[in-house]
Amino acid sequence: MYSPIKPYESGFFPGVNSEKHKLYYEVSGNKEGDPVVFLHGGPGGGTDAKDRQFFNPEKYKASNSRVIVLFDQRGAGKSIPSAELENNTTWDLVKDIEALRQKLGVAKWHVFGGSWGSTLSLAYAETHPDRVKSLVLRGIFTLRPSELRFFYQDGASHLFPEQWDEYLAPIPEAERHDMMKAYHSRLNSSDAKISLAAAKAWAKWEMATSRLIVDAAAIAHAEEDGFATAFARIENHYFINEGFMRDGQLLEKQEIDKIRHIPTIVVQGRYDVVCPATTAWALKRAWPEITLHIIPDAGHSSREPGIEKKLVEAADTMASKGL
Repeated sequence: MYSPIKPYESGFFPGVNSEKHKLYYEVSGNKEGDPVVFLHGGPGGGTDAKDRQFFNPEKYKASNSRVIVLFDQRGAGKSIPSAELENNTTWDLVKDIEALRQKLGVAKWHVFGGSWGSTLSLAYAETHPDRVKSLVLRGIFTLRPSELRFFYQDGASHLFPEQWDEYLAPIPEAERHDMMKAYHSRLNSSDAKISLAAAKAWAKWEMATSRLIVDAAAIAHAEEDGFATAFARIENHYFINEGFMRDGQLLEKQEIDKIRHIPTIVVQGRYDVVCPATTAWALKRAWPEITLHIIPDAGHSSREPGIEKKLVEAADTMASKGL
């Protein structure tokens, strides 16, 4: 990872076709560099200062220095109002990315996203292929019902049984046949105590399963009221609505054909149980032209050493191509 840096520009821009949403954005790195936009996970996860460090910010290395653009999607991170679900869909976010590109005066940019960020990157690229120089994707997630069932109903539970029991705990046995639906009613409860308890349990399940070695700091993050509420409510909202997409839409031939020419590198943890490698392999089968790196000693998190290293290399590779 590159050294920590601070943004030289930050502020808010209005969500497209929404008087309510105000989205936080920031720009750092080299003002004369190659532009890249970072799309965070979740949905609802928000950005972090360390996300800037995947990219080369140096002023005097023009071959791969970057204009680094981060923003918090609707209801996430510093964007306001927090955890807001109204007018919050995949296609609203695609419109927001394009609005931010226009606001910053960027003709084309590299797109970098992991987990839900990979979903949104593909959706954006398939909608605006002429605005994307390259894609660097991590932990591929295409929001098919089969992927959601594996993580939230029957799959990952076989590998993390003690954490799964904690995830089950807030839900009566009679409702456990559909965990996403059961959580949906509690996350949207008028009782703040019920809603917050459900949010923390939902967030903790993902934080507990995101790394090859369970990370105590990630678990603690799931206990933070603001993060847990936004993360859980927005994720569940998207997932209960199947991403506002057709099943397998992002992998359909007519959609992949729109972006087949875009240079793309995928970094995937072999033991990722949040977004298992089978989805990255499905993308590779649909789109043989991509470069797929499977990291043998990693799970889902971008903070794992092997994934961090390969993502930095991938970002530098795309910048050095001078696309």
